[in-house]
Amino acid sequence: MKIEVAELDKMQRSYQSAVEEWIDAIRKEEMLALVNHSEAEIDTWEAAYFAEANAGDKAKAAKKAYEDALRDEFFNF
Repeated sequence: MKIEVAELDKMQRSYQSAVEEWIDAIRKEEMLALVNHSEAEIDTWEAAYFAEANAGDKAKAAKKAYEDALRDEFFNF
């Protein structure tokens, strides 16, 4: 089944966007890791970790979808 170039472009943009979100989440977690933490900040730091993990999962899923579409387009599997 042929995949339209526009669809591949859309998948690539989705992947790129997800990676950018992941990078942003990593940077937010990093900023929290660079300060002295109080007991109250632990929850914020922990929430940033979970946001980073979720963003990473989203980026990995977008990458897999894009790679699968490319394999289907170029190698028919």
